[in-house]
Amino acid sequence: MQLAMFVVVSGLAGVLVAGLVIPLAGAIGVTTRAAIDSFESLPSVLPEPPLPESSVMFDGTGKKLATFYDENRKNVPLTEISRTMQKAIISIEDARFYEHGPLDLRGTMRALVRNQQAGGSIQQGGSSITQQYVKLVLFESATTQAEKDKVTDDTYERKLQELRYAVGLEEKHSKDEILEKYLNIVYFGASVYGVEAAAKHFFSTTAKKLNLIQSAMLAALVRDPNGLDPVKNWKPVITRRNLVLSRMHDLGYITAHHYNKYRKAGLWLKINETRRGCFNSKYPFFCDYALQVLLNDPSLGRTKRERMKFIEEGGLAIYTTIDPKAQDAAQRSIDQQVRATDAVFSAVSMVQPGTGYIKAMAQSRRYGEGRGKTYVNYNVGQNFNGGIGVQPGSTFKTFVLAAAIQQGISVHARLPSPQTLVVPALERIPTCRGAWRDDRPWRVSNSTDPGSPVVDLVRGTVRSVNTFFVNLERQTGLCAPATIAANAGIKRGDGKPLKQVGSFTLGVNEVTPLSMAEAYATFAARGKHCNATAVTKVLDRKLNRVPIRTPGCRQVLRPYVADGVTSVLRQVIDGDDPGRTGRRMHLEGHQAAGKTGTNNERQAVSFAGYTTELAAYAVVQDAHTPLRTLLGQRIGGQRRGSNDVWGGRLAGPIWLGAMSGALGLKPSPHPVTPVPPAFETHEVQIPNVLGDSAEEARELLEQAGFVVLLGEPVRAPWSKGGVARQSPVAGTLWARGNWVVINVSG
Repeated sequence: MQLAMFVVVSGLAGVLVAGLVIPLAGAIGVTTRAAIDSFESLPSVLPEPPLPESSVMFDGTGKKLATFYDENRKNVPLTEISRTMQKAIISIEDARFYEHGPLDLRGTMRALVRNQQAGGSIQQGGSSITQQYVKLVLFESATTQAEKDKVTDDTYERKLQELRYAVGLEEKHSKDEILEKYLNIVYFGASVYGVEAAAKHFFSTTAKKLNLIQSAMLAALVRDPNGLDPVKNWKPVITRRNLVLSRMHDLGYITAHHYNKYRKAGLWLKINETRRGCFNSKYPFFCDYALQVLLNDPSLGRTKRERMKFIEEGGLAIYTTIDPKAQDAAQRSIDQQVRATDAVFSAVSMVQPGTGYIKAMAQSRRYGEGRGKTYVNYNVGQNFNGGIGVQPGSTFKTFVLAAAIQQGISVHARLPSPQTLVVPALERIPTCRGAWRDDRPWRVSNSTDPGSPVVDLVRGTVRSVNTFFVNLERQTGLCAPATIAANAGIKRGDGKPLKQVGSFTLGVNEVTPLSMAEAYATFAARGKHCNATAVTKVLDRKLNRVPIRTPGCRQVLRPYVADGVTSVLRQVIDGDDPGRTGRRMHLEGHQAAGKTGTNNERQAVSFAGYTTELAAYAVVQDAHTPLRTLLGQRIGGQRRGSNDVWGGRLAGPIWLGAMSGALGLKPSPHPVTPVPPAFETHEVQIPNVLGDSAEEARELLEQAGFVVLLGEPVRAPWSKGGVARQSPVAGTLWARGNWVVINVSG
């Protein structure tokens, strides 16, 4: 075979015209003709899949957030590569590149003779730049180790096929096009591929701005990129670099003066390493969430592996929603209240109403391993590398409030709000699929002062009265609040449906902070819900849009319902009730609405609130499993007592600091003033039902527009079996939709 190859190459010396193989004249024997016929029958079209190229993720201002790559490369046209760099690579790799065809005959013959003298083994290469490019493409296309070994196998059969590809390549492309392809595929070491990435890595510049010293060093690395290391062992690199300068001088590319001057110079390195992945991002948790969103999007590939490969090799431009101003404000606010090494954690999510764009995603624990660090993103669910969720506490009462307004219950409607309420055993509260009930009496107590045994929706909300909302939930049922919450975007950390149980209104579902911000943004947008969105668009290397999931905005609440919720929640912060739980969250220059949340054992505290421009949810929760109370724990350098561990005192200031920093002093547009029917008051006299049976009393009171609650039996022999007491008393002017309690004589 070695002799045949020698004959073929010898024959080709006279027949390579414009890159075409022409059959030899009769002077060449049959063996040579057969070899050439065999050569011409080889595949000639080189498969050239797109080169792997780095993808870049940008923040909401257009600044780079992260880079993803398997091979650090950015393809550029030849016009974006300095002429000096082009001359340097040609000088050392293929001095007669523009003069010969697909192979350099002189170099090939010289290498062939050397190899024959060495007993037929490959000792010296004579490959042209075109041939080198062919080999690099074949190696790049190899997907298994066996395929890679075949590409690098030192046999004449392999080199003959590469030569056939080279012939076909020069038939199809100009020399400049081939040089451009070569400079974009070649490896320079340090995980850097292509001259553009190499210019940035070694010299913090671009391929277009490479000077003589820089170009010569990069050209020097190509022959042995794994063996030459300009950072750790610079002397061999300078030796090879000077050889490049010498060749450039011999070819007339540089003068003797420049050669003598620059061969004495150092390497002039200015390393700018392009670190890959979210670990090296300024905002790693958000970055990782945005990446997970794309990895879960089937439009980017059939499997997660295919999608990751597309991201690492597709040269994508990924544009995200994160606002550095809001993100930094949220992080500062958390850090002022909670330390990374505390036994608790804090998280803040911020979402823009009307778009769903995620503006911030911050948490107290940093990204990574070790004390005060984690890879768990507490703002999102487990399917996005997140946690099991947080206890939202009374921030969930807002969904019951929305259900009441949606059902036409007036915000002036009053319900019993005793300090302690006992829901009778087996009482059924309707759900979407039946009813919830408890086999034992359910005892609920207030953690705040209702100020009155009977309060309306406004006071019940601003004072966060537990017994009031349990009674309201008994009236609305569980299906409507749960449906509103789900439609507004609420998600459990474990991905399961919301639990429709009696304590729903008290916040027993473990939900994600991001979904809480998303849901409250729905109220801010007057009932228009947009899915929380991290990525706005993805462009491929040709600047075409890659189809991805969109925010999917839709109206899930009538505007007047959302406006009614906003009107009530505004009074939590800026109302005139001295007992309001959110009074410390006044947001200067903005009309804000919000709701405090403290779970039953004070294991978690939170605050959810919004303006027309931004919604945010802040939470502080114990980091252990099972959860421990925050009472007595050291948080932010302080031992927290009973007065501190409330949604309005611990989580509220975090929310306020984040919102103030994100919004600044520029006022937000005012919310819309709500319209009827929720805010109209229709008062009628309560009919007298004393002495009537419970069924008769219920029917009469419901016809008058009231909701009837059956209280505990009382002793009244004069009315045995009939209504012995009603509250409020007969004749009282009372708003329709209010509760009237009747007690039957035992």
